[in-house]
Amino acid sequence: MSEPWTFGVEPLAQTIELADLLRRVAGLALAVEEAQPALDRLVADLRSAEADLAAVAPSDPRPRVGPAASSGQRVYLDHSRDVGAFNPAFPTYSIAVAGDRASGTVEFPLVFEGPPGLVHGGVLATFFDCVIQHHNCDLGVSGKTASLTVEYRRPTPIGVPLHFEVDRAEEDRWIVSRARLVHADEELCAASARAVRGERSALPEVSPRRPGS
Repeated sequence: MSEPWTFGVEPLAQTIELADLLRRVAGLALAVEEAQPALDRLVADLRSAEADLAAVAPSDPRPRVGPAASSGQRVYLDHSRDVGAFNPAFPTYSIAVAGDRASGTVEFPLVFEGPPGLVHGGVLATFFDCVIQHHNCDLGVSGKTASLTVEYRRPTPIGVPLHFEVDRAEEDRWIVSRARLVHADEELCAASARAVRGERSALPEVSPRRPGS
């Protein structure tokens, strides 16, 4: 197997801790039915943190990638795998890769609810794109997603452990993947994806985190 494909820098430990905490707290906030003092305190603390972070964050929101990168831009975090570990807008999952086949588990928390008690369909599409590219990157041959088709067969429940499988094949300049999400031997949804095979040598340089950051 080739060296795993990475592109970007590792997130801060604080960022990882924050992502998981934000998902859990947001889920609790969505579940309460009356105004809570704890939410008032949280909003005040977040406003204060927003002001403090804005004072030290780069002024340019573009990532420091490529030859035109400047010191005023932000660092680019590696999105090849486990994006949900540092970004609370993405789901988290566990995955085991064995060549062209991968499998794992996922459980969607309340923040990803669409219909009552069910996962939003757009979140499922994001999930499939994440695990398919994670699989590709672990095998060392990845590329940009060219197409992603999701077939919704059964409603996907919130807060229930689910199993997924991914199979892939390389066809000329394409990486073709097929994934499925299962609960109790019942297929809930499936996805087909095609990605253009990328070349590591063609990747632009990603500027490292600045010393002391």
